[in-house]
Amino acid sequence: MFRLQGSKVLAVDMTGDAVKAKNGSMVAYDGQMSFKKLSGGGEGLRGMVTRRLTGEQMTLMEVTGQGTCWFADRASEINLVNVQGDKLYVESSNLLATDSGLRTGTSFTGMRGASQGNGLFTTTIEGHGQAAIMSDGPAVVLRVSQQYPLMVDPGAYIAHQGNLQQSFQSGVTFRTFLGEGGGEAFQIRFEGDGLVYVQPSERNTVAGDV
Repeated sequence: MFRLQGSKVLAVDMTGDAVKAKNGSMVAYDGQMSFKKLSGGGEGLRGMVTRRLTGEQMTLMEVTGQGTCWFADRASEINLVNVQGDKLYVESSNLLATDSGLRTGTSFTGMRGASQGNGLFTTTIEGHGQAAIMSDGPAVVLRVSQQYPLMVDPGAYIAHQGNLQQSFQSGVTFRTFLGEGGGEAFQIRFEGDGLVYVQPSERNTVAGDV
């Protein structure tokens, strides 16, 4: 259903089914399509309330029809992720589209959201299907194992999946080692078994000024 045309355009071939995508990300379509704006970033009352409380602006649209629809957003790189009964956690600003077999919701992320100034909740995706996530530059997928925990700069974090536990560290920053100071106040530590998606570019974060 999902396929890439180049690295920055997502093509979705539809046969009467539905896809949820970032509002305004449709760049072209053929065939017969209908579009409906969805409220909130998650399904149900909890998703709407938590988005409103944190002030996150994640507006989705539902596209249904017959034909092909193309999506893109600010020339971002697009990465396809298969979700097979597990749960994918993704920053709301990095989510482009999900197919009809997936459900979206919200999850509390604690200090990471506060350090980024993006609210305290992140988007969850679960079910069976494909999701398209965006990155500023080609994303890198890093494996986390029991023997090798992973430290990630919160500004470069995109998403993660698998049996992973998160914790937050402060006081030691990547830039401190370079003698530059002013680095991220927090690092995310992942332990367990799973995958972490990072981008080769950093979002501007509140923590960088702490």
